[in-house]
Amino acid sequence: MHEDGDSGLRARRRPRCRDPRRGRRYGGRGPDRRRDRDLSDRRNNFDALRFCAAASVIFSHAFLIAEGSEGNEWFARLTGGQTILGLVGVFVFFTISGYLVTGSYLSTGSAGRFALKRGLRIFPGLWVNLLVVGLLLGPAISRLPLGEYLADPGLRDFFRNNVLLEATDTPLPGVMFSGNDAGRIVNGALWTLRYELMMYVMVLLLGLAGLLRLWVCLALVAVGIAGIYFEQALTDWGDLGEWAWLVGFFAAGMTMRFLGDGWRDGRLALAAAVGLVVSAWLHVFIMLFPVFGGYLVIYLAEAHSRRLDFLSRAGDLSYGLYIYGWPIEQAVAWASGGRLAWWQLFLISLALAILAATASWHGVERWALRLGHRRPVQLPAGGS
Repeated sequence: MHEDGDSGLRARRRPRCRDPRRGRRYGGRGPDRRRDRDLSDRRNNFDALRFCAAASVIFSHAFLIAEGSEGNEWFARLTGGQTILGLVGVFVFFTISGYLVTGSYLSTGSAGRFALKRGLRIFPGLWVNLLVVGLLLGPAISRLPLGEYLADPGLRDFFRNNVLLEATDTPLPGVMFSGNDAGRIVNGALWTLRYELMMYVMVLLLGLAGLLRLWVCLALVAVGIAGIYFEQALTDWGDLGEWAWLVGFFAAGMTMRFLGDGWRDGRLALAAAVGLVVSAWLHVFIMLFPVFGGYLVIYLAEAHSRRLDFLSRAGDLSYGLYIYGWPIEQAVAWASGGRLAWWQLFLISLALAILAATASWHGVERWALRLGHRRPVQLPAGGS
């Protein structure tokens, strides 16, 4: 999940255990313009919240890679197996993405410019990641000689499938990180990028059709809740079923964008937090997260705590953490011979992933984003 400073993030596939209100139509005016300026000045917690979401993905994956199962993951145990903390991190990413990507459309001058900005947020960083993993990490671990590795059709499949955002785990030739079920998975965090991109296309089409409105966003939240409730019935629907399962989280952020500042209230945030706790107790945590979690995420993101500023001083590291976290964890597990406990794997991998994410942000992502930023001009959109 990624916006203008966004995050197109991803965790391992879900377990089957299964603005103030505008006086005018939407454009770069008034409160919205101030909010966009605030985002760029980082007087908020967006980067900090996304950093924590990405770290939660690495946290949960540490159990799967070290132990071959997420059954002992803390949040899974706390919620009675409903979900893992890393998947909650994905919900956070999609919610923030819905909020910021909607704002990006409303302040961008053309459909082409919007599409360019969205593509520049996801693909350059991803392409470099694939080159690093496929041409550096893979040969170092593969049991095949370098010549055979480079000539193997599996390497071309790895690049093609991931460049096309195919939601499949394509192994690298001769690469086996460990002996458990996750041992051949090169990057189990890339599956959500496909659906993140689908959400971007949805926002673009809604905007062009004049349907980027509050009531449509609320309807999409309802569709998402229904998609979670009817999850089993949607398993044969492919990408459409996955979109329906994820759209509620993204649409929750879209909804908060249209509701504006007047709806952000500490008492409502407290009620939302209580709602999350109760929903976990009732075993409907995932289903009701778009309602309670969606509100709470944007409330916390739009707030500003100086104590969290250190998490954003190096830039928006969340995307880099997300796409490098898994392969780094796999490499650390392989280098240790599988002897590390989950917490050791997590701490070592998080530190290395921060270094990789910093290099990705300053070496690739920040420069790519600058190509997509121009003076904002109003795009057509419907009223709320």
